[in-house]
Amino acid sequence: MARLTLPQAREAVAAALRQAGADDTMAEATARALVLAEAQGLGSHGLSRVAQYVKHLRNGRVNGRAQPRVHSPKPAALVVDADEGLAFAACELAVQQAVQRAREQGIAIAGVANSHHCGVVVDHLRPAAAAGLVALGFANSPAAMPAAGGRHPIFGTNPVAAVFPRRGADPLLIDLSLSEVARGKVMVAAQAGRPIPEGWALDAQGRPTTDAKAALEGSMLPMGAATSPKGAMLALVVELLVTALIGAQFGFEASSFFVDEGNRPRIGQAFIVIDPGALAGADHYLDRIEVLVAEMLRDEGVRLPGARREQLRRQAEAQGLEVPDALLAQWPITSG
Repeated sequence: MARLTLPQAREAVAAALRQAGADDTMAEATARALVLAEAQGLGSHGLSRVAQYVKHLRNGRVNGRAQPRVHSPKPAALVVDADEGLAFAACELAVQQAVQRAREQGIAIAGVANSHHCGVVVDHLRPAAAAGLVALGFANSPAAMPAAGGRHPIFGTNPVAAVFPRRGADPLLIDLSLSEVARGKVMVAAQAGRPIPEGWALDAQGRPTTDAKAALEGSMLPMGAATSPKGAMLALVVELLVTALIGAQFGFEASSFFVDEGNRPRIGQAFIVIDPGALAGADHYLDRIEVLVAEMLRDEGVRLPGARREQLRRQAEAQGLEVPDALLAQWPITSG
């Protein structure tokens, strides 16, 4: 087990991606995102993804020289074409543009098309919170879940995220997959040879399974699938938001992230940024959110969303990251 500072980890990830064909902008944006995820304890969206991205770059599933471009038909609406590259630089550009336009217009929506896996969706929203703005994020992914009542995968796990800034405190960071668990957790279990709990997934024949590798070849269960179609319905909403509106591929048109060969997924993301000052007013918003937070914290055991992530992030900034030797063997490490 090695211990790396966050700058060392970022440089190591960026070096591996450059070696696989990513340009500097793509490599550095991706490294920032993966190391931030790892620092928050989100290993399924952190350093475990480096080898996957490297293989996709080498196999042509990702355009390593992609140049994200902004298409802006309306003052408060835009689409960033990710040019079939890794998603992170395009998402950074989309949120940057949405923040600027929300300040001017009160609200803005930015879509990202022709994209790839975008990691921890709520992390893309952090610049909005830093600017005192509320933001929502949505993404689709290759087919992993059936429609309500169906058996074959159609929708991705389609995460939903939101960030709500606070006065003098960490923002509320809300991020959830619409499957029972994020598929990345199944990937990590498969890599480690560990079983998964029953109720997470089905195998390729549509049977419940605790075998992580069989689950990756099968489908994920929507959240609450045992008792309700709500998870599948929400996945449908997200799927349409980030595809039909934005111009991206449906999840069932994209090859799985968990195979080396396949097409360029060309999936989508969407970010909505809102200026509280355009509605009830920034001070009113900040006052009222604290009233709600105080009421939530009256009950012992309530943990504000994002609190643990921020605690782990600060700990990692001070102490660095412990990275398994087996993971380090997959990509070069540079010191500094």
